[in-house]
Amino acid sequence: MKIYGRTTSFNVQKVLWFLDELALDYEHIEVGGRFGGLDSTEFVVLNPMQKVPVLIDGGNIIWESHTILRYLAASYGADDWYSLSPFERSLYERWLDWSQVTFQPAFMGTFWGYYRTPASKRCMDKVNQDLLACNNCLALVEQQLRQSTYLAGPKITLADICVGAIIYRLISQGLTFTLPPHVEKWHMHLKTRAGYKKWVMSDFSELKGREDY
Repeated sequence: MKIYGRTTSFNVQKVLWFLDELALDYEHIEVGGRFGGLDSTEFVVLNPMQKVPVLIDGGNIIWESHTILRYLAASYGADDWYSLSPFERSLYERWLDWSQVTFQPAFMGTFWGYYRTPASKRCMDKVNQDLLACNNCLALVEQQLRQSTYLAGPKITLADICVGAIIYRLISQGLTFTLPPHVEKWHMHLKTRAGYKKWVMSDFSELKGREDY
């Protein structure tokens, strides 16, 4: 098994974290960012979109982070990560889709608008709009976490991996930010997990003020 992607990409971090949760053996190949290679002939064969992450599992090539997570859960997750019940799966899959369609774009607005943009070029009005959208998203997460320890129930699921991968970077980029109390408690649970500490809570300072990748 091989996973392609730079570790400073939080989409790659989701997959690396989950691979560790599943205790799978894999080879990690840094691609993208300062490593380049996304436009190489070899990589375009793997993913014509020229994006990371990409997973190779035997003869299977899978791209798009949430598709990779679903593949890994179905292939290696047993009932802990992949219920046989379509409804039970929907309890975490809805959060995967919501995070990608709603929360992640709001976060990326702050990250690119603030952290990845040199201070002299920032539009703080736009950054603050995106920050407000993030706070609105976290209010929904807070409401859910009042009912359960994790987003889809009493145990960790892919919902927590997808939403949780955003949280650390959101609060660590230098903006004034306070997590709601139940979100903070949940985040403390995530921070005890080895894969979260290793991959998500990692240095991303090479991206500060970088607009080129």
